[in-house]
Amino acid sequence: MPKLMADKRILELEVTRDLSRIWLHVDMDAFYAAVETLCNPSLKGKPVAVGSMSMISTASYEARKFGVRAAMPGFIARKLCPELLFVPVDFQKYTYYSNLTRKVFQNYDPNFLAASLDEAYLDITTVCKERGITSEEVADELRQSVHLETGLTCSAGVAPNRLLAKVCSDINKPNGQFVLPNDRSAVMTFISSLPIRKIGGIGKVTECILKDVFEITTCADMLQKSSFICALFSRSSADFFLSVGLGLGGTDTPQYKMRKNISNERTFSATKDEALLFQKLVDLSEMLSADMIKEGLFGRTLTLKLKTASFEVRTRAVTLPSYICSSEEILNHASKLLKAEFPVSLRLMGLRMSHFSEDKNGIPPDPTQKTLSDFILARDASGGKTSDCRPLVSDVCDNTFSVDLNCYPTYSAETSCDLRDSSMENQTSDSTFSRSILSNTNEEVNGTVVPQSSEPRAKVHKPTNTDHKMKFEKIDSYTGQLEACPRDNWQNGFSCVDDEAGSISDRKQFFVWVDDYKCSICGIELPTSFIEERQEHSDFHLAERLQGEESGNNLRSFVPQQRAAPKCHTGSSGRLKKKQKSSPTASKYVPIDAFFVKTNQNF
Repeated sequence: MPKLMADKRILELEVTRDLSRIWLHVDMDAFYAAVETLCNPSLKGKPVAVGSMSMISTASYEARKFGVRAAMPGFIARKLCPELLFVPVDFQKYTYYSNLTRKVFQNYDPNFLAASLDEAYLDITTVCKERGITSEEVADELRQSVHLETGLTCSAGVAPNRLLAKVCSDINKPNGQFVLPNDRSAVMTFISSLPIRKIGGIGKVTECILKDVFEITTCADMLQKSSFICALFSRSSADFFLSVGLGLGGTDTPQYKMRKNISNERTFSATKDEALLFQKLVDLSEMLSADMIKEGLFGRTLTLKLKTASFEVRTRAVTLPSYICSSEEILNHASKLLKAEFPVSLRLMGLRMSHFSEDKNGIPPDPTQKTLSDFILARDASGGKTSDCRPLVSDVCDNTFSVDLNCYPTYSAETSCDLRDSSMENQTSDSTFSRSILSNTNEEVNGTVVPQSSEPRAKVHKPTNTDHKMKFEKIDSYTGQLEACPRDNWQNGFSCVDDEAGSISDRKQFFVWVDDYKCSICGIELPTSFIEERQEHSDFHLAERLQGEESGNNLRSFVPQQRAAPKCHTGSSGRLKKKQKSSPTASKYVPIDAFFVKTNQNF
């Protein structure tokens, strides 16, 4: 049965084979080392490593003969090659030469795919047809053009898809090329003896698993062991391995996708010197800002990546109240994250910016997006504009929702910041902070309607100054999730219903943020940095009030009342059995469309 399923999947993948496109992969030869040698001819013919004693980025071909390679610690490379010459990394120089090569690539494929500074994929199908030349001639011409433009050499590989083109570009390195014809038999012959380690995506660990467990050494063995692969690997992994065995790869030009994040990082010798670490952070901030400005990006979430001397990786992130891209703002927030980690010995540091503005200019992507208040006032159900519209909230309330650029950012769970006060741990568990239940005149307890009695109510907790130290919590659902609050605040918030002057047009006493962070109606605490949450909270109370007016309910019924304690629970514990919230009756329910229509008629 597994064999039949594997054979069926192989046939399904074979149908997707596309031999109509011609892909060319260009790979610069020892790019960083070649650029350094070009700028300093005295290094020619000598073993050169670009990097430091901590880590090597690239090694020249003279150094590779001794086993020196990229991503190898420099002190190990020095033991392998005592005559090895180290050259510091200069990415500004490498970027300049990379841009020169890309200008050449655009002459053959304006939509080429840059895999890195020294790699690119080109679809040369159109060039071959329009100019009437073979893919081999295109590859040779392109390599000569790169050499004339930059003075550097490169290798090229031509194949029916990108996966095979990358493999082909590595066959005749350096300064060579290899062409694989667009023929199925030629592809299967080429792939039959190809070691699995040559395929991009198969690393050392995967190679060991395939060799030791399945005895798979070549790509052709993938098809012979297809039943085991389909049975023991996930669907996506199995499809990848089977595609490798068939010589299948990407042939279509990937569609542009908005970048999710942009980052850079640097490795250096382990150090505890805070001044040196801050200098590294300044350099990273400037490079990140330059990359963002180049692509026109503005981000809100900044992440600091650290690797300690013991190779422990730490990440600390902060979500900012506004979109930024300047190096000064990036450094300001990144330095706060770094200071929280001292003292520490680091050997790597990186910065990443994410959560970009979709329109790349730091303002909301859709200026026509309406808030709940704007929608109610601006249009009725038929789409017509209402006249004599007045704002739903007062100027004082509007100011509370304005963006404060000086407010503190919101730190993510990755950071070690703790805004809680230890003195409040016991207070929050006190029974006086139990959840308030909004009730009408009658309450339902255990399925029985119990009228409100005239007996004295339980003593209501009076908040003190320390109560304002309760920890902040992000509100996921406002309905039924509001913490207990002083009854005085509720009365102040709805006192406008007691007289005619407190109509909808008078909003000054409807809703304010007490001490700039506490809701005057329900008592929930939201700091000024929670801009979106505060706006949603205001809309919630506004919709709650408007619906209460439309349904004919007296707003006084929204004042939280103490529940009558059942006689069976009048023990010393003082805890009341939680009442099941009854569902709203049919007479009180107002459909959302009817709600907006009725509300607009009042304005």
